[in-house]
Amino acid sequence: MLKETYLERYADVLLWGLRTARRDRLQKRDVILIQYDPAALRLAEILYDKIVAAGMNPVQRQGLTVAMERSFYGKSADRQLVFQPPGEKELLENLQGRIYLHAPDSLTHLKQVDPARIGKVLVARKPLRDILERREQQGVYGWTLCTLPTPELAEQAHTTPELYARQIIRACYLDRKDPVARWEEIKKEATEIKRWLGSLPTACFHIASAGCDLKITPGEQRKWAGVSGHNIPSFELFVSPDWRGTEGVYTANLPSYRSGNYVEGVQLTFRKGTAVDIRAETGEDFTVKQLKMDRGAARIGEFSLTDNRFSRIDRFMADTLFDENFGGPFGNCHIAVGSSYTDTYKGDPATMTKDLKRSLGFNDSALHWDLVNTEDKIVTAHLKTGKRIVVYEKGRFRH
Repeated sequence: MLKETYLERYADVLLWGLRTARRDRLQKRDVILIQYDPAALRLAEILYDKIVAAGMNPVQRQGLTVAMERSFYGKSADRQLVFQPPGEKELLENLQGRIYLHAPDSLTHLKQVDPARIGKVLVARKPLRDILERREQQGVYGWTLCTLPTPELAEQAHTTPELYARQIIRACYLDRKDPVARWEEIKKEATEIKRWLGSLPTACFHIASAGCDLKITPGEQRKWAGVSGHNIPSFELFVSPDWRGTEGVYTANLPSYRSGNYVEGVQLTFRKGTAVDIRAETGEDFTVKQLKMDRGAARIGEFSLTDNRFSRIDRFMADTLFDENFGGPFGNCHIAVGSSYTDTYKGDPATMTKDLKRSLGFNDSALHWDLVNTEDKIVTAHLKTGKRIVVYEKGRFRH
């Protein structure tokens, strides 16, 4: 659904993202995993060619088809659900990079599956995620991902395949001859905003909108992250807060597709850091079970804001990667329930231990679910000095 010219530019941006996301430089003979859905085959081929030409070693993995996923979640016994293929850990222990190409043929094919079975798989695979997180903290591994247009995505977003593809082209700046140069500009501008946010002695942030009245505590030893190459596109600036200081009500006014389920109108009420009241207009049973996946699933792992001066996304895309970077008239904020990002730790991530992570309030979970709010909102920083500063209003940072 994207012309060859756009796919070539997309591949260049993804490789920029991979280089940017990794602390250590990519080198010849590095092992780079390309994971892709069947509909993303052509982009995978282009990336494979570029990686080989750069002297690195690509490893390709095609994702499960819709029929395969239905078989796996619908017919697997408990031992099959938690089965890990031989060599999986060995591969991850030796990866220097990973690129994931998301191009779903269905978004709701698992809606009949018990959410507890999906949760069981995520929990079983968490040790594999931990390997990659540790390697990323050491600076020897980086990752990035993107979405390609499919008829299913266009249908669920209530638009045509042509308009859906056009939104991706604009969002990723593929309509420019040198999109990488534009991404470098955005990265530079975002870095200045991150420095400003990090310089504020913030005790807590207050998010106020029609559906949100939420207090978030950034916590000690934190820095803001974002526009780091990890997601294409990504305009969000985020921090993994101290989950223990979360209080109030948060509403996600954008729908969400997760694990083959459609969820709409999620509203969470937090007390002492944990969501004690979980509601959803659609998919409430699924939402409740997801947030009971493990001890950390009902706690916050991320707080994010997107500046609409960067983002050209102006419609619902039925894809979290784009929806969490929504620009539009008021930008967006989102929280993620579940796991935190230790790259928002101000110290050396390689020194992060489980005990330090726990003491600083970085949340740990097999879940990471982004819930997006695009309402007109004001975000106020309550400083430790007693002063209050509006840091975000009308979809823009006040820096």
